[in-house]
Amino acid sequence: MLFQVYGQTAGFQLLGWLLVFVGLILANEFARRTKLGGIACFLILPAGLTVYFISIYVGAAMGAQWALNNPTYLYMNSWFHYAKLYAATAGCIGFMMLKYKWGIGKTEWFKVFPFLIVAINILIAVASDFESAIKGAQSVDGWWLSSENVWLYGGWWNWLNGIAGILNIFCMTGWWGIYASKDKKDMLWPDMIWLYILAYDVWNFQYTYLNLPTHTWYCGLALLLAPTVANALWNKGGWIQNRANTLALWCMFAQVFPLFQDASVFTTIPVLYADGFMDAAIRPTLVNPVPQGVISILSLAINALALALIIKRSIGQKKNPYKQEIFTDTKDFRLAMARAEE
Repeated sequence: MLFQVYGQTAGFQLLGWLLVFVGLILANEFARRTKLGGIACFLILPAGLTVYFISIYVGAAMGAQWALNNPTYLYMNSWFHYAKLYAATAGCIGFMMLKYKWGIGKTEWFKVFPFLIVAINILIAVASDFESAIKGAQSVDGWWLSSENVWLYGGWWNWLNGIAGILNIFCMTGWWGIYASKDKKDMLWPDMIWLYILAYDVWNFQYTYLNLPTHTWYCGLALLLAPTVANALWNKGGWIQNRANTLALWCMFAQVFPLFQDASVFTTIPVLYADGFMDAAIRPTLVNPVPQGVISILSLAINALALALIIKRSIGQKKNPYKQEIFTDTKDFRLAMARAEE
């Protein structure tokens, strides 16, 4: 099963999903609409949280029980979560520099920043996928215990999805086609049309299912749909900014309140712990190798087809798909450009 949403707590799980989905959309709107909102969300808040995180680890090193028993220290201590949080936040800051033309955000060369930061975020996830594949192969039965005490089932599906992530990087076209919206609310990337968004969403959903199985209901579905819906309905061309904003804000929330997903009425997978480690008896309930394999194949196929279409269009138009925009004849591109500054 992809999601364990059933039984007496199903109503709370559905409510939790709705709260996360709507909350992320509203938080993104707050962050994107004004400079003050963006500064509060991506400069002031991360600075305060950094002090908080450091104090926890210093306290834990000194043997302080308040730190050793802190949920952030217990459940969110892997390299991946911190890398993702700060990489996403760096993206949000860079996007604000571009749309408000702060400092180097006014320069032409800095327009390549969105591609670079998205590629870095994708490679972080790819590295995590490959780590799971390797550790799964090294174990007796494919199961391995992550640093967060969550059992993962590594296998060939991780290799396929990791490769799909690498292909997804090359599906980003028009690297220098970055614009600020006329109302200064958004950084726009018009060449990043629905084709890329679909390929990215399928790949990233599968990443969460394979490597964050206890969080997939929220960070694999609600978190991905929030920016996609915003882009489709009222913020055309702003998907990558929506994605960075919601990802950074979600990572901050999840890092501080991990029990929302892991040990509350909103939890979608019943996680049992014994002496700090998950009971091996429930490992098979976390993931199912059938959808693991099927969705990884789908992820790789969609990204390969998207890249093939990009190559075909670039040859037909005699353009470099990374230096130039190749989807200028699409509805998505035209709607996004209608919002862009001249």
